[in-house]
Amino acid sequence: MANQTLVQFRVDSELKKEVTEIYQALGMDLPTAFRMFMIRTKIEHGLPFSAVLPENKVTLSEGASAFEELHQQAADVPDMTQDDINALISEVRQNRRA
Repeated sequence: MANQTLVQFRVDSELKKEVTEIYQALGMDLPTAFRMFMIRTKIEHGLPFSAVLPENKVTLSEGASAFEELHQQAADVPDMTQDDINALISEVRQNRRA
């Protein structure tokens, strides 16, 4: 048997529970899944999955700024009742049929 070592790290309890359930559904335990991850990392000489940000990735601050801008733009929009909304939907549907 190869010389073995213990690997320990901390992780969020809920994340561990959810991931454990996924691996159990696949018929394996968490240590087996992590060993597979490490072996695949060795084969790939890197992460065994893509780890790049998409070009159109929006940061949290950019998303918050966009939301605030939309909120300010909507401040001038008059409130609509449910009847107003339904009437507008009906009008659009009728125009589409015409």
